[in-house]
Amino acid sequence: MRSLTDLDLLRELEPVAEENLRRHLGIAVEWMPHEYVPWGLARDFDELPWEPGQSVLPTVARISFELNLLTEDNLPSYHRLIVSGFGQDSAWGTWANRWTAEEGRHSIAMRDYLMVTRGSDPQVVERDRMFQMCNGYDRPNLGPLRTLAYVSFQELATRVSHRNTGRVCAEPIAERLLTRVATDENLHMIFYRNLVAAALEISPSATLAAIRDELMGFEMPGVGIRDFRRKAIQIAQAGIYNLRIHHDDVVAPVLRQWRLAELEGLDAAGEQARDEIVAFVAALDDAASRQTEKFAEADARRARADARRTEAMASA
Repeated sequence: MRSLTDLDLLRELEPVAEENLRRHLGIAVEWMPHEYVPWGLARDFDELPWEPGQSVLPTVARISFELNLLTEDNLPSYHRLIVSGFGQDSAWGTWANRWTAEEGRHSIAMRDYLMVTRGSDPQVVERDRMFQMCNGYDRPNLGPLRTLAYVSFQELATRVSHRNTGRVCAEPIAERLLTRVATDENLHMIFYRNLVAAALEISPSATLAAIRDELMGFEMPGVGIRDFRRKAIQIAQAGIYNLRIHHDDVVAPVLRQWRLAELEGLDAAGEQARDEIVAFVAALDDAASRQTEKFAEADARRARADARRTEAMASA
């Protein structure tokens, strides 16, 4: 089995990229950010300064909405990573620019929604944006295979996070907006997932190694946002995005699409990578179950504490 350079691989995958670019352009829906924002609610912040009670979003929904927005804001860093992995020529460059344009629409609509509805403190959102974008997001040049593997998981993870955030917002306009954004993210995931499927046919062992490496080192693109860890725990406890969701709604469905168990023609390294993927997914499933149990125990403790407080107040 011959070893392909990154340039060789991109050339062999180029017809697949062209086909999927045409597919995407044929089904992607044009939508206008301003149509998803209730402009009639807008008030001048100089005349009416922001106060926490003005937000109709539940606290955890606001936190998740803000994190998702900050992730979308860091688009220049992600564009650079995509271009460094695929280049700017042919269908690859066309896709990178189209993807960037569509992603930019998300942050426009999401920020406008938060500002018009006073869903978040405008000063905090802007300071967090500056912090995030000044730090940027960077990874070493991973090459096309690992870049494709990463964005396949990342786009689906982002879609799930947007969709679940919309559900907990308990506000129909926010849910409509985030459902629209999640639909875009799903189309982006399909593009990348199809490219990985083609790469598995061209260079199965190397592609399996890339999938393994990205699975084991996966992190949400919001890593690096100010106070990310604490906020991510709150989001996990609320069932917006946690290990169970990551396993069930992101990792498992993508791997099923790639039919890894049916791959043939693997060398020893490829067989090892496949075994390691299976073992990792099983370990992730176990970790997800432990996290679910931990959250349930914490909920039970809080419920008992609330009951004791209620009883004490009643007897006072």
